[in-house]
Amino acid sequence: LYGATSGRAFFRGRVGERFCVRNSGATAVVEGVGDHGCEYMTGGRAVVLGTTGRNFAAGMSGGIAYVYDVDGQFASRVNREMVELESLTDDDNSEVLDLITQHHELTGSPVAGALIDSWGSMAEKILKVMPREYKRVLLAQEAARRDGTDPIEAIMGATNG
Repeated sequence: LYGATSGRAFFRGRVGERFCVRNSGATAVVEGVGDHGCEYMTGGRAVVLGTTGRNFAAGMSGGIAYVYDVDGQFASRVNREMVELESLTDDDNSEVLDLITQHHELTGSPVAGALIDSWGSMAEKILKVMPREYKRVLLAQEAARRDGTDPIEAIMGATNG
């Protein structure tokens, strides 16, 4: 999905290095990635249902990745220069469960099936990888919607402030 701009992809199994590099709009679900996953990602969504290699999210300025932290070591594999790790919100929880369900339906993945069957306890092990500046822009857009102000001005203020 190097440079993908749209679409959805569901891969049963682990993928190689540099998965979703420069992704700007596609949504993908995989069961593990090699080194440099989501590098320079600018948009879209990535759901990883297994381990990652090192340097995950290096240069990631947009989009959101959700990673099931199978072994509790994911935080040590993330390049945190531009991103933060967060817990799932209620909205995230719904989106991720929906994507995992689609993955299971389309691929027959036993990994996805096990996550769905134990969702109550498994959801706590999924970490959200959120680019800091992207988060600022999303929060500014939401505030502008609530306040009835120009979202473009709010975004420009968020990125320049």
